[in-house]
Amino acid sequence: MKKRKLGLFPKVLIAITIGSLLGLIAPDIMIRILKTFNVFFAQILKFIVPLLVLGLVTPSVANLGRGAGKMLLSVIVISYLSTIGAGFFAYGCASNLLPHYLSIGEISTSALEGKVFEPYFNIKFPPICDILTALLLSFMLGVGIIFTKAPGLKKAFDEFGEIVKLTIERAIIPLLPFYIFTMICEMSAAGHLSTVMGTGIKVIATGVILSICYLIIQYIIAGLIAKKNPFKCIWNIIPAYLTGFSICSSSAVIPVTLECTMKNGATKEIANFTIPLCSTVHMCGSTIKLITTSVAVMYLSGMNISFALFVNFILLQGISAVAAPGVMGGVLMASIGLLESVLGFSPEQSALMMTIYLALDGYGPACNVSGDGAITLIIDRFFAKKYASAQQLSLIHI
Repeated sequence: MKKRKLGLFPKVLIAITIGSLLGLIAPDIMIRILKTFNVFFAQILKFIVPLLVLGLVTPSVANLGRGAGKMLLSVIVISYLSTIGAGFFAYGCASNLLPHYLSIGEISTSALEGKVFEPYFNIKFPPICDILTALLLSFMLGVGIIFTKAPGLKKAFDEFGEIVKLTIERAIIPLLPFYIFTMICEMSAAGHLSTVMGTGIKVIATGVILSICYLIIQYIIAGLIAKKNPFKCIWNIIPAYLTGFSICSSSAVIPVTLECTMKNGATKEIANFTIPLCSTVHMCGSTIKLITTSVAVMYLSGMNISFALFVNFILLQGISAVAAPGVMGGVLMASIGLLESVLGFSPEQSALMMTIYLALDGYGPACNVSGDGAITLIIDRFFAKKYASAQQLSLIHI
């Protein structure tokens, strides 16, 4: 009988539960040992992130150029606009809503910067370059591969990308629950946990509501363009939403999303092209989740939440999300470097971000896959007739 593996979500819940209880009774020496691991893992993340960007973004850009056509370009452009639109929507709502039920500086600087318990040692791993340099280099290489058609270089980055994905899936993601456990344990020992967890519930609830509202907006727009009843379309896409919520992966829900989208009247061939592509390039739900949580962490830490700062972050995050590995927390892992380089997050704030983000990961992918159906309806409206004409011409030639 095959053993069922425990998913990341229950592992995070277990880590939060054990960490919160252990922190109340653990001696200072144990908390300092856990703090040492926390700092060590944060340094490894800092080193890996530029390599992650190079390994994921470069082949993603190169692969998107293959078989380029009007439909491909349309899907990519609409998906990117939807993703950054979700970011600006989340920022506008979160920056106005969260101050009503969160307190500025509610999470003290001492709790976030680790001044209560010091690590026994702190080994630094300087990254090979900063995240923005890695993004620029990735685009330059990706576009260069498209135009030069360099098979050797492309194969090298494809294989490097697989190594990076394997590192994330086999090493980084499995260690995240323990990383969160060490942070929760320290917060509990320092007496800051009740504030953090109470705040996390408010932030998660805000993100869920915003993602549903954005989904309704998407289908109203798609319904107007495709001349379909948006609320009927939303009803038909619910199975994909619920599956995405439970599986926490956009890619794994492709068969269900295809079925729901075709039920909404999309052409089978168009949906077969659009849905798999959107599962990679369209991350509206994950972006809402990321921006809402980022705004909350910055506000709680007493940081300046300026629109100019978030414009840069949202535009760059919309690109880095494309390269996110298709695992739970993948978008967060792809964006962790931007959080630190653009928004100025400390490793401790990034760890807090992970705790809140991963506490309920399902609504991000659920919104992603449901939004894929809306984009497919728009693409179908403009390309279905052209596809049908092309099919008729091919039959005539036969």
